[in-house]
Amino acid sequence: MTAGDGPSVHAHASRNTGRRERIVVLGNSRNSWDCVSSGVNVTITGRNEGDEMVKFLCGILGGGFVATCFFVGGRASAQVATTDTVAAATDPSGAPGSDSSALHGPSFVPDSKFQGSTLAGWHKLGQADWRAENDELIGRGGAGPGWLVLDQSYQDTGFYAGFRCIGVCDTGVLIRATKTADGMKGTYLSIKGGQLEAESLTLDAGGNIIDRKKLRDAVGMIRFAPPRPDPTKLDYAPQVQINQAPPGVNIPFKFPDVSLHSGEWNELEILLDADIMRAYLNNTPERNQISAATDDDDMDSYGPIALFVGMGSEVRFKDVSYKDIAIKKQPLEEVGRGFRMQRVSPFYYNWTAAAADFNHDGKLDLVCGGFIFYGPDFTTSREMYATRTFNPSTEYSTWIQHAYDFTGDGWTDVVATGQGAVLYVNPGNESRRWKQYVVLPSMQSEDSLLADVDGDGKPELIYIADGYMRYAKPDPANPTALWIVHTISEKGPWQGHGIGVGDINGDGRLDILGADGWWEQPPQVSGDQLWKYHPEPFGRWGRIVPGAATMAVYDVNGDGLNDVVTGLEAHGFGLAWFEQKRAKNGDISFVQHIVMDDYNTQNAGGVTFSELHGSGVADVDGDGIPDFIVGKRQFSHLDDLLDPDPYGPPFLYWYKTVRDPNAPGGARLVPHLIHNSSGAGSDVLPIDLNGDGIMDIVSATKRGLYIFWGTPNLAAK
Repeated sequence: MTAGDGPSVHAHASRNTGRRERIVVLGNSRNSWDCVSSGVNVTITGRNEGDEMVKFLCGILGGGFVATCFFVGGRASAQVATTDTVAAATDPSGAPGSDSSALHGPSFVPDSKFQGSTLAGWHKLGQADWRAENDELIGRGGAGPGWLVLDQSYQDTGFYAGFRCIGVCDTGVLIRATKTADGMKGTYLSIKGGQLEAESLTLDAGGNIIDRKKLRDAVGMIRFAPPRPDPTKLDYAPQVQINQAPPGVNIPFKFPDVSLHSGEWNELEILLDADIMRAYLNNTPERNQISAATDDDDMDSYGPIALFVGMGSEVRFKDVSYKDIAIKKQPLEEVGRGFRMQRVSPFYYNWTAAAADFNHDGKLDLVCGGFIFYGPDFTTSREMYATRTFNPSTEYSTWIQHAYDFTGDGWTDVVATGQGAVLYVNPGNESRRWKQYVVLPSMQSEDSLLADVDGDGKPELIYIADGYMRYAKPDPANPTALWIVHTISEKGPWQGHGIGVGDINGDGRLDILGADGWWEQPPQVSGDQLWKYHPEPFGRWGRIVPGAATMAVYDVNGDGLNDVVTGLEAHGFGLAWFEQKRAKNGDISFVQHIVMDDYNTQNAGGVTFSELHGSGVADVDGDGIPDFIVGKRQFSHLDDLLDPDPYGPPFLYWYKTVRDPNAPGGARLVPHLIHNSSGAGSDVLPIDLNGDGIMDIVSATKRGLYIFWGTPNLAAK
């Protein structure tokens, strides 16, 4: 995504029965509203402060659930959903159910996890009965409500537990239970009758609630709660029209069941950082989470965690885990064996880099954001366009840059994607900034690829926009005008993360992939002929949306069929390869093999990290088999806790493809460290920069632009 300037504007959706959703925009948006695509498009109409009717498009992040709009003077995150967008052929929601072994566990590595059959380390407050049994904490409010209070205090707190209510559910968790003259006061998540509320509670010395106040929402990509809205300003209620799934098409993602499962085990995670509490029920996607601003004086509060059970209720807590999330750990910097690191720039200019010989000196150069870095040593640079560094905490850069001679004049140009696509024309021998032209007006996929789709010997730009999978190319007669667009899909809620290209069915033609499946190129491509869509869940729902970054298509296990390797969530956890299977009638299906999940699973090589937002594919070690390169985009949704583990070390790994008949699917992906302090941006560029026959890795991140020079030791892996 690309963030606009100005104050943040928040929006909440309330469900209507029809296909039109109504959102209420809170904050300080003024005058005209200009919206940027960030997923499946929606059309919003409303009135501005001058009472003028306004109509604009918003992007839905993944399947029609989170709309991010950019206004003149602000940004709105509109949370919307329809049942039509969640029709599915499979159900990867993973609801915990009645079996506690199905609990996923926390998104963080806890400092402590309750185990045992005593209440050591806890004390009771109030009339409820509490006991410990087989690693569970059990509360019964027979005589009245009450609390079980941890003896240890926290300020910025991560809390996780599985819980199961017996009968009426009246429970909750109090964080920062700060002592007062007459009792305690803290930030409370209430779970009552299936409803979650964020509240500020005040208790007397006996644990009785003497005051409770509902907390205001603080939604979006923010670490600190915005100021309270001005009550004298009118809120606007634009109408949102959402792209639906094509008629008769099953989208391979079912939106997770985020309801409270009565009588069954549920999962709860709470993250209270600074002055925002985020709470997730059953791994709730972002649109359904509780995200609330604490009391104005609460940021400096400090106190224990307390579990609650109401009168007449019984609740069992399991896997109770907690962490001081104010403590962050960055390992000592390490470069992986077989690589030599060069930090080309320490500044955050972009999330992507491309390589070409831009100045005709016979050496490959790099473009990253508005700068060209000249090879072979990459110590000299010049501006391509007037630019500045971005703030890693609060700003987004360009999504992807590609290098090719798009104008056909013999000099390599650059196209950059974001709100649309901009072509920067190489001025040749003239030492000046490059002229720029908008060649595509909209773009919703955060990844895009260059590949020769139509076989004319020139690459096309593959992307998603306006709810369609597309590819585009310049008109040779007028390459700086709007490009010629070819639409290959029906309009649908295609995910904004994850895109790939490769020959899936072995017919010699390139097919196009997204997190929702793959589109089969027909024998003859003409005009806007639609390609056959094959639903396949090359991703999964987490807290944000399915899909990750560049999807690799190659024969992983050596059986002659091309498989798919991809991250599962750009803003979560998960890496997998999908083994292609062929039925006797030629039908194609895929079997998923998990390589890396989260902190609660056994992962290849013991490697775990989140936010797999940048990836690439190449034969890294020169053994003739492609490998997969992937990294963590730290602060993937800015400097906040919207994504799981955003402050974890920004790892960059390459996964060696090892064909092994004894492994599931006949292959293993074995992780090898490239670097533990850079990560990835929106992609990773594998390329032999110096022509020595050894693969190098280029990564543009919030920590700068890096080259990891391959050495002869790579072949020994």
